[in-house]
Amino acid sequence: MKDNDRTTVTRRGLAGLAAGVGLAVALTACGGGNPLAAPSTSAASGGSGGGSLVVGSADFPESQIIAEIYAGALNAAGVTASTKPNIGSREIYVKAVQDGSVDLVPDYTGNLLSYFDASAPEVAADDVYKALPGKLPDGLAVLDASKAEDKDAMVVTKATAEKYQLKSIEDLAKVCKDLTMGAPATFETRPYGFPGLKKNYGCEMKGLKPFSDGGGNLTLQALLTDDVQVADIYTTTPSIADNDLVVLDDPKNNFKAQQVLPLYNKAKMTDKAKEALNGVSKILTTDDLINLNRAVSGSQKQNPKDAAASWLKDKGIVK
Repeated sequence: MKDNDRTTVTRRGLAGLAAGVGLAVALTACGGGNPLAAPSTSAASGGSGGGSLVVGSADFPESQIIAEIYAGALNAAGVTASTKPNIGSREIYVKAVQDGSVDLVPDYTGNLLSYFDASAPEVAADDVYKALPGKLPDGLAVLDASKAEDKDAMVVTKATAEKYQLKSIEDLAKVCKDLTMGAPATFETRPYGFPGLKKNYGCEMKGLKPFSDGGGNLTLQALLTDDVQVADIYTTTPSIADNDLVVLDDPKNNFKAQQVLPLYNKAKMTDKAKEALNGVSKILTTDDLINLNRAVSGSQKQNPKDAAASWLKDKGIVK
């Protein structure tokens, strides 16, 4: 559930809040942009007036890519849309949606629920999504949740999984005392970190080796060299598939569901716009996010707008 203790050079940047934590931990570069600044153009010129919509994003690549996908889908449906990327942390972009500086942003169900209700007990995808509308302030709403999800995961190498016969965190619990965890320092105290692992699975790790890259290259190298045996890496990180790593199942939902969906201001949202955005959510998958992140943050170094445009074309949303 996105602890987001990441620097802005990492894939997830420090974007969202750790679910189950009262205060949303700000993205390290929390200001990344002024919510009142003029939007940049997307597939159309956007701007104000005429029922046009401005799609904002947090200041990490995945959020920027999804914002460009939303804007592209809106334009394809005949709804003039532009993007305003790199707004900053959830505290900043939620306020921007509330005051109308932007009309919508992509967000994650579990973090959004925890932002408005730190004690929300819901963890499963359907339960989190159903609880969200009742927690949002007046004027804000969410559309359909996609199957695409980006959340914390307990990850091991294939060799470690085979050595200890690991498929789930339940399996891991049997050998936790012998294994060291690689994760942000806050994993030791976060509700879903060591406390949650102990409460839900009886898993007490041998120790924690802290990394500040939020599951980035330092964490990855520690895992690959067996400096740590388990790592907290977000599920849409391309390095998981690229290095044949194993994501352990979480049957007791220690990590709150984090489905991607639009958060929007009701003032300007039309049925036509809703239909276009729900169309994106209907087909966007976790694998899509992995591939899009790889395109932007990997060797291709595509900018988010180009990566989004390719996805929209591949899916037949843009001709």
